[in-house]
Amino acid sequence: MPAAQPCEAADTAPLPPPPDPLAAARHAFFRRAHRLPDGPRPVGRPDTALGTRPAARPGTTLDACADTRPDRALDACADTGPDRALDADHGMDLDVDLDVDLDRERDRAGDLGLLLDAEYGPHPRALPAGPAAAPGRRDAVLASLRRACRLGAPLTPEALLAHASGGPRTVAVLTEMWPDTVRRHGRRRAERALRHLLLSGASDAARTVFLLDSAESADLAPLSAAEASRLTDTGDRAARHALWRYLHHVPGGTAHLPAPGAGADPYERLLLAPPDLGHDDPGDVSGIVVAQAMLQGGLETPGQGSSGGLSVLLGGLGDRLASCAGIGRVLTIVTAGHDLLEHDRALLHRRRPGHWVLRLPVDSPAPPQPDTWPAHRAALTWWAHRLLRALPFAVDVAHLRYGDDGSLALAEAASRTGARLFFTATPDPHRTLVRKYTEAGPHDPGRGELLRDELHRVFCADRLVDRADTVLGIPGRSGTRELLAHYPVLGDRYGPRGPAAPPEGIAPYTPARNEGPLRRRMLDDLFAGGDRPDALAPQDRPLPLLLCVGRLHPVKQQDLLVRTWLATELWRTTTLVVVGGGTARPTPPERRMREALGTLLRGHDAAGRRLAVLPALPNDAVRRLERALADPANGVPAWYVCPSVKEEFGLAVLEAMEAGLPAAGPSRGGVPHYLRGGVNGLLLDTSSAAGLARGLHRLAAVPEDGRRRLALAGRETAATRYSVADMADALAGQYRTTARRTLGPLRPRWEVDGGAHR
Repeated sequence: MPAAQPCEAADTAPLPPPPDPLAAARHAFFRRAHRLPDGPRPVGRPDTALGTRPAARPGTTLDACADTRPDRALDACADTGPDRALDADHGMDLDVDLDVDLDRERDRAGDLGLLLDAEYGPHPRALPAGPAAAPGRRDAVLASLRRACRLGAPLTPEALLAHASGGPRTVAVLTEMWPDTVRRHGRRRAERALRHLLLSGASDAARTVFLLDSAESADLAPLSAAEASRLTDTGDRAARHALWRYLHHVPGGTAHLPAPGAGADPYERLLLAPPDLGHDDPGDVSGIVVAQAMLQGGLETPGQGSSGGLSVLLGGLGDRLASCAGIGRVLTIVTAGHDLLEHDRALLHRRRPGHWVLRLPVDSPAPPQPDTWPAHRAALTWWAHRLLRALPFAVDVAHLRYGDDGSLALAEAASRTGARLFFTATPDPHRTLVRKYTEAGPHDPGRGELLRDELHRVFCADRLVDRADTVLGIPGRSGTRELLAHYPVLGDRYGPRGPAAPPEGIAPYTPARNEGPLRRRMLDDLFAGGDRPDALAPQDRPLPLLLCVGRLHPVKQQDLLVRTWLATELWRTTTLVVVGGGTARPTPPERRMREALGTLLRGHDAAGRRLAVLPALPNDAVRRLERALADPANGVPAWYVCPSVKEEFGLAVLEAMEAGLPAAGPSRGGVPHYLRGGVNGLLLDTSSAAGLARGLHRLAAVPEDGRRRLALAGRETAATRYSVADMADALAGQYRTTARRTLGPLRPRWEVDGGAHR
């Protein structure tokens, strides 16, 4: 084992990071922005001043956001189709240079350089159309909109609404800009612009949805209930739902709603008659009420769909937080699709004393996949705002942990209800954007769309950082200083050390009353026969076993693990157990991963008998299995192996260490914060098959006494330094500090022109 340490250092020593054009462009952009008079004004911050925007200088990005004359914008909006609306100069001076040689520019900078220049460069411009998958004029318009949003330079209502058919990414930016547009230019003007477009007859269903939702979100009534009902195409499901949300808001609107029984499914029936949560009275609340969001997958189904370690973390954390001093209630917000709503229409449940679960209905069979959140954002905002206001207790703090459209929806709802916002920021997607783009290769047909998706994710995370009252980080080797490289504004807010990073932790394991028999049964089932896809041969029980637990997803790289296990012929001397993925309604990533594993095993019958693929198990079952494998009396020399590209923290790795299994995890991300190679585990280069092969060979070469030594050291690390109780206490202190610092309720974002949001 002593010889493994130099090899460990050689395989995992970090290389100097290559120049990151995204980070460089963002830092240059924010430096220029701070030289403008008064500096940038993030749109979503509750303390944003309502004064005049900074004066524009020729050539600056604020020129690209100059107000348009109302008549010009309205005339342009009256008959524009989606393409023209994006291309036209509706209050956006894009400095169009139609003579630019797009091929020459693309050869010089690549698609990445072109889009970064359009979004962050000193002189924004529209790009002429190139190949269908390449950046073009639409991308440049979207980049200029993002630029304006970051600088807090609101468009006129007419100019903003002209882009309403620009697609989900454009609509996300417009939704972020809309509050400041209404605040700056007034409710009446915004209402007139909405009415003009709704009555023009030129709106398609998607634009109608955006216009109605924009009206509802700002407490505007551009159409009467009768007009809205007459003009909206109720044959389109999204338009029908937007109409119903609007009718709940507008005076006399509920009289125009169909009877609840007319809904085609549980979601529609709830939308027609939202429940009153007031009767679910949890009793007196003394202390602040904290809401935490778990929108990806289900809280009780880790390892299925999008559910991962965060569902386990928030379950245990919420239970513990509820008992912390000064915390009155904890509310964990999840989603419920058609299947769950059909089974149980109740939206508020008590999980543990003081810990409640609020389910937000979503219009999909199961919790939405991350790439579909933009389509659900308006509805999710509506549900969150309505249900938070209907709770029998008021939420004081909302804590979000994903940088996506779903979190932006909750951030908006929290803002309208006066809750203070916490956001846990991570270096991704900023840190990985350039690498993903480079690895895709110049001939990958999906490369351009991947880049657009990643830039959208960057924007979502930026907006949440701007909106948050408090930004937190995840513990890492360099603290949270890495965040400053990707979010320049955090340096101004928190100084050179970056924001605080409360400790992460795992909940204690509670053994069952019949724990011993349950563990024996789990091992008997696992070694029930190698001819089964979910079991191993009994005679292979003495072989070293590699356990991998996690949701089936490309970032978790179960296929890379199996491929490497086969290629290195470790299947001859070890067994492999992969746990994860749903079976009742598998998601597309789960189906693709299972297909990939099946393809890898074709022609490898002998190896297949030493691989067991189990569906996702409840967290207590996973931890029971890990303890059974770690018990020397059971005679299974087991390892826990995490082959992920990276883990922000790696809760599953830490749980395995706490159970007594020696663990091997990725050298990228947060795992090295607590796992030291050769000391209390092994670090793996999971960036390639060759790197993972080296790591697995190193693992296989560890003698039994070295394996046990790593297991003991890992268990000591997890038990003494990573308790969910410590995490809850630290977060409770942060929540109490923010609550004390802010005296009285925040002024609602829509409290403009003498009106207040409902």
